[in-house]
Amino acid sequence: MTDTPDHPTETPFEAKAKPRFTVVDSAGDAARKAAATEREVGELLEDGVNDEAVQLKLHELEQEHRDLDHAIATLEERLPYDRLTLQRMKKRKLMLKDKIFQLKDKLEPDIIA
Repeated sequence: MTDTPDHPTETPFEAKAKPRFTVVDSAGDAARKAAATEREVGELLEDGVNDEAVQLKLHELEQEHRDLDHAIATLEERLPYDRLTLQRMKKRKLMLKDKIFQLKDKLEPDIIA
């Protein structure tokens, strides 16, 4: 069956359900990706940045965190798996969780009144 506007081969739900993750091949790639995320989040944490930009980055990081969670679970199910790759993915997931928390804190600061 061909993909036409009237008869798509995938439903919109199916297209969204597929995780979009890539396995980091080397320590250098992981370090570059972490530095880029750190820099982007650092820029968003500065004063004067609108909340919409923070919301967009927050949504992007949450999606990547979910994708990594799915990728880790899939990798652990299939033996044998590369422990170094798994370790890098878990480290990236933890870093993403920290950045998500920082962005959420910027949007909704915990102010005791």
